[in-house]
Amino acid sequence: MSTITPLPVLTPKDFASDQEIRWCPRCGDYSILAQVKKILPTLGVPREKFVFVSGIGCSSRFPYYLNTYGVHGIHGRAPAIATGLKLSRPDLQVWVITGDGDALSIGGNHLLHAIRRNVNLKILLFNNQIYGLTKGQYSPTSPQGQKTKSTPFGAVDRPLSPLSVAIGAGATFAARSVDVDIQHLTMVLERAAHHEGTAFVEVYQDCNVFNTGAFEYASDKATKNEHCIYLEQGKPLVFGKQGERGVRLNGKGLPEIVDVASIASDDLLFHDEQADDPSHAFRLAQMRWPLSPEPMGVFRAVSRPTFDGAVVQQVQDVEAKLGPGNLDELFAGAETWEVV
Repeated sequence: MSTITPLPVLTPKDFASDQEIRWCPRCGDYSILAQVKKILPTLGVPREKFVFVSGIGCSSRFPYYLNTYGVHGIHGRAPAIATGLKLSRPDLQVWVITGDGDALSIGGNHLLHAIRRNVNLKILLFNNQIYGLTKGQYSPTSPQGQKTKSTPFGAVDRPLSPLSVAIGAGATFAARSVDVDIQHLTMVLERAAHHEGTAFVEVYQDCNVFNTGAFEYASDKATKNEHCIYLEQGKPLVFGKQGERGVRLNGKGLPEIVDVASIASDDLLFHDEQADDPSHAFRLAQMRWPLSPEPMGVFRAVSRPTFDGAVVQQVQDVEAKLGPGNLDELFAGAETWEVV
C-alpha cells in the first residue's frame, strides 16, 4: 500500500531568500521580483524543481533573491546555460532572467537559438533601454537620438524590438507587460509559466536612475489606455478610455487607426494569438509608441514540439535500439587520433 505525501502549501514568502536586495530604491525590478514570487507557489511545482539562470546586469541579480536553485552566469550566456540544464534535467522548471544589453548585445546569438529551438524555458527580458549596472550607456533598445554617457550627442542607430526578434526567430510564446502594471504582469507571467516551449516575455522596466520615465506612456494609469492596446484572444484591437478607437488593416495590409463608431465592427483587426502564421504577431510587434498605440499582452501562443523533448525521445529511441552508451568506449573509439 503506497502513501502519497501531499506537497506543502507554499506562499510567496517561501520563495524569498535571506539575501539583502541591492537594487536602487524604486527600481522596477522590485515589482517584477514580487510578481514572480507571487505566481511560483501557484504552479504546483516543488520549490527544489525551480532554477533561475541569469547573465550579467542589474536584472541578473535576480537568482540571489529567490529561495530556489539559481545560476548567476556570464554575460549573455544564460540561454545557453539554461538549455544545457534543461537537456540534462528535463524535470526542472528553468527560468532565464536577462536584460536588453545582456540578451540582445553580447547574448543575441544565444537568445536567438534558444527561441528557434523552442527549448522549454521561461525567458524574462527586463527592458530598460539602458545599461544600468555600468552607469548609463546606451543599449540595443535605446531609442534613436537618446543621449547617454556613451552617446552624448544622441544614438544614431535604430533600436532592436525584442518581440520582433523573438517572433522572427519563431517564438511559440511572446508577450509584453510593464513592471508596475501588477495585475497585467501577473497574468502574463502565469501564462508564460504554463507554456510548453520557450516563453519569451519582454517586461518594460523603469531604471529610475539612468533612464527614468522611458515607459511612462505605458505605466501612467491616467493615460496608458490612450497609448496601449491590451490584447485579448478573439477580441478586436481597440484602445482609448472607452475603447472608442480601433485598428484595422488598410488596402496595403498596414494597420491604421480608426474611430470605432465610424466603421462596422467586423472591419476591425481581431487578435489571434494562436494563428499558425506569425505575421499577425510580428505586425503587432512593429507597432511602437509614439508612432502608433502599442500592444500589451500575449502576442503569440502556439503549440510546437520542444527541443528538449525531442532530444530526450531520441536518446530513448537510440538506447532501445543500441543499448545504453558507454563514454569510455566513445572516447577510445575509432574516431580518435594521436597528435605527435
